[in-house]
Amino acid sequence: MRQNKYFVSVALTLLLLIAYFAYGYFQGPLTQVQVVKSGNFVHTVVASGRVESPHRINISAQITGTVSRVPVQEGQQVDQNRMLIELENSELKSNLQQALASELQAQTNLRQLQELKAPVAVQALIQANVNLISAQNNAARSLDLFGKGFIGAAAKEESERLFQIAQAQVQSANHQLTSLQKGGSEISTAQASLQQAQANVQTARARLNYTQINAIRSGTLIARNVEPGDGVQPGKILMVLSPQGAMQLVVQIDEKNLKWLRLNQKAWASADAFSDKKFETQVSFINPSIDPQRGSVEVKLNVLNPPEELKQDMTVSVDIEVARRENATLVSLTAVHDFDKPNPWVLWVKQGRVQRQSVQLGLISQGFAEVVSGLHAGDQLLPTALAHVGEGSRLRTTMP
Repeated sequence: MRQNKYFVSVALTLLLLIAYFAYGYFQGPLTQVQVVKSGNFVHTVVASGRVESPHRINISAQITGTVSRVPVQEGQQVDQNRMLIELENSELKSNLQQALASELQAQTNLRQLQELKAPVAVQALIQANVNLISAQNNAARSLDLFGKGFIGAAAKEESERLFQIAQAQVQSANHQLTSLQKGGSEISTAQASLQQAQANVQTARARLNYTQINAIRSGTLIARNVEPGDGVQPGKILMVLSPQGAMQLVVQIDEKNLKWLRLNQKAWASADAFSDKKFETQVSFINPSIDPQRGSVEVKLNVLNPPEELKQDMTVSVDIEVARRENATLVSLTAVHDFDKPNPWVLWVKQGRVQRQSVQLGLISQGFAEVVSGLHAGDQLLPTALAHVGEGSRLRTTMP
């Protein structure tokens, strides 16, 4: 009796094991799957490049001269408009004084014409008109008296001559007054002389200003090649100024990402030598042409607050934020087949069976893709490494 119970117990155990393995066989093997998730998604374009400082300014003289003073030293920080070099200028100062004296003389001449000669010319014209009327009346009386025989021909001709002289004097006074009015010849000549004198003053002052060479921007003097007593001439580089300004990063972006790039996009960067220190940048330039050899486009980014350790020509890595999605449906690219082709697809495990599912993708970045249609959060997918699993296959799922 006891032996029968033992055999019954063994038989039941075997049946349970057979049932368990049969269930597993018909349900399929236990397989790790990836789960579609929901969350905020940032699309970034990753690139590497180098640090580029602002352009350097070569300082030179605009005139030939002799250096009298150099009040700055190499390596010194200078502000904009700070004097860097002064040339000997005594002769040019004298030239300016002469030009100013000529300008003053021209101004005086013009005022004399406007304030003295013009009023005199007005009075002269008035007097000439009075004389003309008197001469005209005398000529008329002489003609009448001559007709009556009271005077001779000589007296009549004399009165006519005086009348003609009075007419000429009126005409001359008119011409004189016209020349002294706005647009008249004397006024125009005096104004032209004044303008020439003023131009001479500007030229003399400009040449004198050229004897003082100032910093056109704030920055650091990184080279000084001049000393007091040196002779200089236009074009000879005397100093080199590295101006202060926004430090830039120059990176090469794959041309396939060009559609995402826009001016003023924010980006985070780090120097390879200090990879743990991130700093903010902003896209400031996108080259309109493509490098045909590398298939890339040059992009420049302004560094908003350059860290102290950032140096010229350092290698940097940049993540440019080109798009952002809130509450997006996200899938790992390791579960998406042909994600870089027109018709991507996945192996979807639905109710224990594998089926092929077409999906429409949106943004792709850093190993993840935004699912526009075809999947929902919580769906289970087979990794692409299990592409050999056929459609319709049964399997049991487990999370990694």
